[in-house]
Amino acid sequence: MNFYKEADIHTSDNADYTKNPWDKGHLAPAAAFSDSYTNLKTTFSFLNCSMQLDRLNQGEWAELEAQVRKWSKQYGDIDVKIELVFAADHQVRNTGVHIPTGFWKHLTFPDDTKKCFYFPNEDAIYNWDRYEQNCTR
Repeated sequence: MNFYKEADIHTSDNADYTKNPWDKGHLAPAAAFSDSYTNLKTTFSFLNCSMQLDRLNQGEWAELEAQVRKWSKQYGDIDVKIELVFAADHQVRNTGVHIPTGFWKHLTFPDDTKKCFYFPNEDAIYNWDRYEQNCTR
């Protein structure tokens, strides 16, 4: 499925992802919304992606997404919040797109327990579970 722009909203576009190491990293993962074509298609809006290093997006970030789906089957619906982090000196490409320096994934389970993970926008050097952080930062 191809990513699409929303009318009258300025977002990144395909030009931002050409000839560089960044993927269109889904913020809400497509696999979690594959119950219908309509839901799946909504995840391919440029509003739902971020410049995420390809090896992170296809590696430990994807592994954590798969784990969240497993936990959801085991515990019920999990509230997921993604937070993009931009350091003061973050990279801005010549197309104007801003590159996040990192990503927080905040999980709230049905019993109100929480898990939080922080991934720098770079090659992951650990398994996804080693990126768990204290949720009260």
